[in-house]
Amino acid sequence: MLNESIELSFLSLFAFISFFISLIIQKFFSKSNSILLDRDFTKPQAFHSEAVSRSGGLAAIISLIIFFIVYYFIFKIILFDFFFISLSLFLLGFLDDAKINISPKIRLILMISILSAILIVFSINLESVDLTFLNIWLSNYIFQVIFILLCFLFIINGANLIDGFNGLLGIHLLIINSILLFVNLDQPESELNLIIAAQIIVIFSFLLFNFPKAKIFLGDGGSYLFGALLVLNVIYTNNFNPTNSSFFFCIILFYLFFEVFFSFFRKIYLKKSPLKPDNMHLHMLIFRHLKNLKRFKDCNYINSILINSVYVMLIAPGFYFRDNGLFCRYWFFTLLIIYVFSYMRLLKNDKI
Repeated sequence: MLNESIELSFLSLFAFISFFISLIIQKFFSKSNSILLDRDFTKPQAFHSEAVSRSGGLAAIISLIIFFIVYYFIFKIILFDFFFISLSLFLLGFLDDAKINISPKIRLILMISILSAILIVFSINLESVDLTFLNIWLSNYIFQVIFILLCFLFIINGANLIDGFNGLLGIHLLIINSILLFVNLDQPESELNLIIAAQIIVIFSFLLFNFPKAKIFLGDGGSYLFGALLVLNVIYTNNFNPTNSSFFFCIILFYLFFEVFFSFFRKIYLKKSPLKPDNMHLHMLIFRHLKNLKRFKDCNYINSILINSVYVMLIAPGFYFRDNGLFCRYWFFTLLIIYVFSYMRLLKNDKI
């Protein structure tokens, strides 16, 4: 009981700290001479009409570093894996936010190198999944590292893809991490619960300045940071909760994963570079559809509400039957079919 009281007090104090850090960062980096101010309205993924600071990631990493330091002083535990994956992925993305141009290929190579080193050094592994043949393959160390590396790459880049709309990524991260926290509540692993709760606080603080009107974006630094942390949260939650189907975790990640997977092969089919951005992603098609309806004054944040509302309804059956491996398996593939069907319908009616 005493430990729970300390944790709650710690989180309450951290919430105030995180909010004021976001406030200060937003004010400071929203000045007209700020290097983090995004004034590029011509890029394919730009859907804002005013210059917005990409400083949300900077506020997030400062808040999380404070969390890691205070956590050590209170509980005498150093969260090496969470700290290093947070800092390294943030710095990699922050290079682009600070307008230091790195080619997509070099950035991908750097991301693969950093993640591979972290996976090996901290022995991050998946203990079991619902597919027997995959469990056998995962017993091979090299295959396991490659498989988990691909999971990180898909989710990190999926998070980065949807950061351009007010609240879209922030609300999505809030939903998934809240589900993971709920799943872990019955487990004695309170360390993970506290870490996820801290992330929820930081994301909520960011959303106060990103939704409904965007004063800051997470930027590449923030989306890389939270994408990587999300995968780590899911891996540890899967390992700590063997009664839950591993396909349940695939269900809650399906949107971020399939956004990248589908886009990759779509661009190859169209003979485009899969590493270059375009304006033909699902959330962009939905935005243009809403805009053409002319029923909403500001379709930007409405788009985020709509997508995340539909997402919650789609994953709800998987959450209810999360201990049923067979159901979760078939429901995951059903969601992929729903995505493709929705995309094709929207593409057919799209007016760029």
